Amino acid sequence: DVSFLLLTFFILTATARQPDPLEVTTPTSTYKFKVPDKDIAILSIGKGKVFYEIVGQDIRKATLDKMGERYKIKFTPEQRERFGVIGAFGVPMASLPGFIDMDGEQRTKFLKNATGIPADSTDNQLSEWLLQSRNAVAELHQAQMRVTIRGDGAEEYPVVKKIVEILQKQKINKFSLITSTE
Repeated sequence: DVSFLLLTFFILTATARQPDPLEVTTPTSTYKFKVPDKDIAILSIGKGKVFYEIVGQDIRKATLDKMGERYKIKFTPEQRERFGVIGAFGVPMASLPGFIDMDGEQRTKFLKNATGIPADSTDNQLSEWLLQSRNAVAELHQAQMRVTIRGDGAEEYPVVKKIVEILQKQKINKFSLITSTE
């Protein structure tokens, strides 16, 4: 009876893992470190694209509000709620409202061909996402947001270098790299 109750509890309280929109084969490492489960942003880099994931519904919603103000895009309360449960995303701000309105299956298909978040010098939306999510973490949790990079082992060096430069421009000189264990 107890085992059945525990099983039921775990099934009801577990959150479904969002599918990764970008297939990334991380390099191997012997170092083990548990990635925190709050106040963290994960940058996924692969195929020349960058996807961004903010951990925590409250942080995601607050960041969306800040990005909406910055880019003068109005999000409905429903879009705000839906964005709160979306995992990693890689779309420009102009496409974000339509992306949020898609159902999960449509979103997964859409992300297979997504361009990633713009990170070039003319339209550096990735930098703005980082800044606004860091501000949201500071305001809501009075903490510093940790940044983690999950990069494909076969990714070209200039792409990764560009992302590190974006981090350094915001004085983020400490970040984690997600790897696979050997």
